[in-house]
Parts: sequence; structure tokens; C-alpha cells
Amino acid sequence: MLKYEFLELLQEKLSGLPQEDIDGHVEFYAEMIDDRIEDGMAEEDAVAALGTVNDIIDDILKDVPLKVLVKEKKKKSRKLKAWEIVLLVIGSPLWVPLLLAAAIIMLAVYIVIWSVVISLWAVGAAFAACAVAGPVYAVVCLVLKNYIAAMAVFGLGVCCAGLGIFMFFACKALSRLTVLLAKKTALGIKKIFVGKEKGE
Repeated sequence: MLKYEFLELLQEKLSGLPQEDIDGHVEFYAEMIDDRIEDGMAEEDAVAALGTVNDIIDDILKDVPLKVLVKEKKKKSRKLKAWEIVLLVIGSPLWVPLLLAAAIIMLAVYIVIWSVVISLWAVGAAFAACAVAGPVYAVVCLVLKNYIAAMAVFGLGVCCAGLGIFMFFACKALSRLTVLLAKKTALGIKKIFVGKEKGE
């Protein structure tokens, strides 16, 4: 891909951002390409070294608040015609509850996912507490000369320690995965607001 094609595509895909931000990003990447060309790279190689436009868009959108994208989308949206307003008003008893239900369902799914993660952390904490309490209670059983109970409780404490360690790593991985999923979802929502202007 040549420099002008890359910059044109970048500008098109950033069309949901404020114009000054688009200009800043395009200028930044144009300078990067020019610097690489000055260092002896071929134009196509300089463009390829930047990565794909979609990856660049993802990196840019991570730092842009959703509020900015919504505000810019409102600015760029066309005025509705009278018949469109009438259809929106007449259809509102149908589309408003459906939209509200969809938003509530998405929020409920998000809350349930985090509830599962928090519950698993609580189970891991319970195993860790049993791992500490088991040996302590085993000592009490030894003092009371109940050797069988002491061995059983100590063994249970060791098992809980192993399960607690396993739960810690499992919960840590699940938490990271959940955070990654939340970031990807936020990025997907942001992508709805950018790069659609020419296609609309």
C-alpha cells in the first residue's frame, strides 16, 4: 500500500472522531512514513512497517472516551425529515421498550459475569481460610488427644491449601479474561461510532 492510500484509508476509518483529532493522527502517521522513507525504506515497506490500519484504529480508539465519539456523532448526524420524526414517534411504543430491554439485558449479563468472578474469588478465600484453620484445629485435637481427628483435619487443611492455590491462579486468569472481554466490548461499541460516515 502506498502512503496516500494508507492515509486516505486511515482518515476514512477515523471519520467518527473530531476533525482536529483526525488531522493530528493522519499528520503523525504521515511523518512516521516520511521518516522511514528518509532512512532508506521503500514507501510500501514504510507503510507496511506501521501495521494494519485496523490495528492502528484499535490503538487510537482505546484512548478516546466514548463520550467524545457520541458527541461527535451527534454533531455529524443529519437533521431528520418530518416523516422520519413521525415514524419515530409512532414506533416509539415498540422500539423504546425493546431498546431499554436490550440495554438492561447487556447490563445484567455484565453484572452476572462479574458476580461469577467475585464468587469464585470468595470460594478461593474460603479454601485459604480452611488451609489456615485446619492445622490450627489439628493442634487443638492433638492437645485433646484425639489423634484421628487431628490427622483428618490436618489433611483437610492441606487439601484446602492446594485447592486455594489452584483457585487463586484460576481466578486470576478468569479476572484477566473478564477485563479483556470488557475492553474488547468497549472497543466494539466505540467502533460503531467511527468509520461509517461514507457508507451511510
